[in-house]
Amino acid sequence: MVPIEAWLADARNFRQEHGRPLVTLSYAQSLDGSLSLRRGIPTALSGPQAMQLTHRLRAAHDAILVGVGTLLSDDPRLTVRLVEGRNPQPVVLDGQLRFPLQARLLMGEPLPWIATHQRPIDHQAHQQKKAALVARGARLLDIPSDENNDLSLPSLLAKLADMGIDSLMVEGGSRVITSFLTGRLVDQFVITIAPLFLGGLPAVQLPAQNGVTISPTPHEMGYDRLGDDLIVWGRLTEK
Repeated sequence: MVPIEAWLADARNFRQEHGRPLVTLSYAQSLDGSLSLRRGIPTALSGPQAMQLTHRLRAAHDAILVGVGTLLSDDPRLTVRLVEGRNPQPVVLDGQLRFPLQARLLMGEPLPWIATHQRPIDHQAHQQKKAALVARGARLLDIPSDENNDLSLPSLLAKLADMGIDSLMVEGGSRVITSFLTGRLVDQFVITIAPLFLGGLPAVQLPAQNGVTISPTPHEMGYDRLGDDLIVWGRLTEK
């Protein structure tokens, strides 16, 4: 089965050597590569055994990351419930601070870290939202923008490394998955493939061009069946 413990055994050394956490990409998709029927509409794909694997992965990582779109559509808890283990530190990418104050992440432990844009001057409404989130226990991480005015993922990963995060599990959604892959910031992946066709929102969305390679060739690959689901895993960087 997925060699989670072996992969993460050297996570601390990896962080010290590379200045960022070891990153595991994990999500569920349909046979045609869809995450959901359409953006903002959550679709349950994983069967019960695959969900247990997801929670085992969560328990093995120091932190777990999603985009604010996933937060708004799914209102996830990002906790470990189906296996024994500790909850990872939730991290949410949220450049515009759309994080709802009623989100379940603000009711659990540990409370979330919210990565948002580093701004020289905040508008009053932005300052008020920051203050409200901090009052609810969230921690805001000011991250610089990249050339596309998105949050700089290398800067965020460096920040998380400085905060002692050795391993990070990335769950989604589609834009986040694509950004980590195109940035070549994924070290290993665990993908659940559910036995259905959705014709919906693709997990990876690239510009319309041919011959695009967004990651190194996977190695140490394996697969297994859990219930009706197929689990595929592999590494994208050398140990």
